[in-house]
Formats: sequence, C-alpha cells, structure tokens
Amino acid sequence: MAFDPSYAAPAGAHAFFERRELERLLRLYGRMVAAGEWRDYAIDGLREVAVFSVFRRASEQPLYRIEKRPALARRQGAWAVIGEGGMILRRGHELDQVLRVFDKGRFKVVD
Repeated sequence: MAFDPSYAAPAGAHAFFERRELERLLRLYGRMVAAGEWRDYAIDGLREVAVFSVFRRASEQPLYRIEKRPALARRQGAWAVIGEGGMILRRGHELDQVLRVFDKGRFKVVD
C-alpha cells in the first residue's frame, strides 16, 4: 500500500510509518550498527510527523532524525533527514531517495 497524500486521517490520528517504510529504516539501522556508527534508535508518532531518530549513545541528542511529514508530500516531499545540529541534509518525495545520504562514500573527512 503506497502513501496516498489525498488520504484524510481521522481526527486525533498521529502520523506513523507504513510497514515497508519501517522495514527499510530498520535495514539501514542494522547496516549502520554493524558498521559501528549507530547504537540506539527511537520511533515517535506525533500528530504531524513520524520520526525515526538514531543515536551514537542513548544518552545523547539524536545523531540523525528521519522524518515523515505527510502534510508536505505534495510540496517539497514528505521525507527529510535532519542532522545533529538541526540542518536538513536531504529532503524528498521518496524514502529511498532521501536515505541515499547515508550511502558509503558520501561523507569525507576533512583535515
């Protein structure tokens, strides 16, 4: 079942991830844990946004937040990856497109 932006959620409903989206997020999480990059995650379903947060340590601020905002689906895209400082690293209409920010070789260490 694909996301339908014309779907009107019932009053009081919260945004959340569909099964395929959650499977994709957890696959990425498993890959990053195996690489030693991430150690913990949290999932929040709020009124206007569903958030998948990843942490280096559980006691810290999230390293990254992957957000789904259905209200923005027709405009700039429902998906966003937000870095530790609150900077939007990538935004788009498709989850896989947005998660490419985590592909190997994307980040370079600068001396």
